[in-house]
Amino acid sequence: MGAAVATPRLLTRSRRLLASLLLPLVIVGLCLFQAQPADAARGGRMGGGSFRAPSMPRSSGGSHGGGYRGGGYRGGGLGFPFLIPIFGFGGGGLFGLLILMAVAGVLVNALRGVGNTPAIGGAAAAPAMPRNVNMIQVQVGLLASAKSLQDDLRSLAASSDTSSSAGLQRLLQETTLALLRQPDLWVYANAESGSVPFSSAESTFNRLSMNERSKLDAELTSNVGGQRMSDTSSSAGEADATNEFIVVTLLVASTATAKLGGADTGEDLRQTLRILGSTASTELMALEVIWQPEGRGDVLSANDLVTAYPNLQHL
Repeated sequence: MGAAVATPRLLTRSRRLLASLLLPLVIVGLCLFQAQPADAARGGRMGGGSFRAPSMPRSSGGSHGGGYRGGGYRGGGLGFPFLIPIFGFGGGGLFGLLILMAVAGVLVNALRGVGNTPAIGGAAAAPAMPRNVNMIQVQVGLLASAKSLQDDLRSLAASSDTSSSAGLQRLLQETTLALLRQPDLWVYANAESGSVPFSSAESTFNRLSMNERSKLDAELTSNVGGQRMSDTSSSAGEADATNEFIVVTLLVASTATAKLGGADTGEDLRQTLRILGSTASTELMALEVIWQPEGRGDVLSANDLVTAYPNLQHL
């Protein structure tokens, strides 16, 4: 009889213990994976860049660094110096988590590499590299009546030189100007920033880019790293008449130290876009502009907006 009573108690305790162990995993999972709308709208993408370190004087051959190659950014190991991330503006979310992961990776790798210092003497001095790179993400949700903005983005995708620093700087400037010309149609916005070591900047930028691109059902308009592509099976064009919103995401990797104004109010967003658009080509390392919807007949509803972009705040 006593054994029979003890068995249910033991099972109850085991279930509670299992629940306490699984709960943190569930919470982490919810932070890592944002829910996506069932019928994500198609979109467009343009940008490029390079996280290549400055070239060393050639004395015994070899090459360094990596550059943009179509689908992603290459290279980028982990190591000192590392900088604790500085977060700003929005609520953090996945953006902040990825920045923390980048810094944690640098610290772990640095601890593993203690004692593996290369010999000094005879070798050419290594070129100076940026100590850290600022990751900035600005998202703006506009009313669907901002159709001229979509036209501007398509025009930029068709004409921009995304294979050079000067071309990327022009693309950033023209995109921020296109947004600044539609202040009456701004409804939602979010701005986040973090600083990561140069050595992990490329991989961090890739993760942030992939997170935003995964929100698109397809990329109909694309101009990345000098390569223009279009989906011939579908046509870009005006969204369905029932469409409610347009969302534009700016993802910037820069060595600039300018302090942005956030996006809590329309005036804050205006200041942030102006400062971001004035980034010099020598400070701009990588840029991506992603927007949706882009496909003819596509719809981005209010529910889709909240699901795919939970960090957007009403202005």
